[in-house]
Amino acid sequence: MAKGHEIRIPSTAAIYKHPIHPMLVTFPIAFLTGSLATDITFWFTRDPFWARAAFWLIAAGLGGGMAAALAGMADFFTVPRIRKLIRGWGHFLAAIVVVSFASVNFMLRWADPVAAILPWGLLMSFITSCMLIIAGYLGGKLVFHELVGTYLTEEEEP
Repeated sequence: MAKGHEIRIPSTAAIYKHPIHPMLVTFPIAFLTGSLATDITFWFTRDPFWARAAFWLIAAGLGGGMAAALAGMADFFTVPRIRKLIRGWGHFLAAIVVVSFASVNFMLRWADPVAAILPWGLLMSFITSCMLIIAGYLGGKLVFHELVGTYLTEEEEP
């Protein structure tokens, strides 16, 4: 058996061995952190454009985040070794918090994106961004330290 084979934890939700979850998380991360930037810009400029931009960034981030969550949950619930890792649970729970806060943020802004920003929308965007940092850190640790979602290269094949 090749070195490292016994510790790698391949993804079950994958296309040609490439895990789907990391493919899907990049845009929701960018959109949801972008909503914090647009909220802050609105705070300083009071230009309604930034409120509308934040609303649509949250909507896109939430939609993409739900797709990423489904792929992540597929791995989490079908690979028992992931559920044995404290980082796996931490990442799972932090991601649930991200989607929950983004959902609340979206609902707050539904009727009037401008009125909802200060103070609660801005606070929701800030908390969402902080939780994204935590979820991303734990996700990175899962991949680079626990070897979740990795597979053997051709050189490593037995």
